[in-house]
Amino acid sequence: MSVVALVGNPRSGSRTLTVAAEAAKAVGQRLDRLGAADSYEVIDLSALGPHLLSPGVSTGVEVALELVAEASVLVVASPTYKGTYTGLLKAFLDRLPPQALAGKAALPLLVMGDARHALAVEVHLRPLLVELGATVPTPGLAVVEADLPRLDEVLTTWSERVAPQINATL
Repeated sequence: MSVVALVGNPRSGSRTLTVAAEAAKAVGQRLDRLGAADSYEVIDLSALGPHLLSPGVSTGVEVALELVAEASVLVVASPTYKGTYTGLLKAFLDRLPPQALAGKAALPLLVMGDARHALAVEVHLRPLLVELGATVPTPGLAVVEADLPRLDEVLTTWSERVAPQINATL
């Protein structure tokens, strides 16, 4: 079983990238203790942005699409822009065919400046993943920037809650 973090922040080296990588690692380690996960990968869409809207084939985009197709578990992460996920993430997910995420568990994750946007993970990102066929076994994770200093604690609690539910759905 593989865990892939898909990061839709247009800035390289972002906090969203850090949170998503740590979330994938935490879930992967917890699944590993349950005998399920064997690896995790991170897809940083910031490097692929210019290629997502071009009409030609991009090797980087094709590799990222293959990683998503082969994943068992997807951590789909974005900063919160205008109360929802980024256009970069949407442009990438629009490249997937219908039901491309069928048979996969998806874990929506948004990083936000204010807790007032916490519902965006459930109202906007979760339905997109379900539309693509993913099973979303748990509520999404809304990480407020003020919680970043205690990220390990937040992710430990979260991963311990979601890992058994992922195992039950796959």
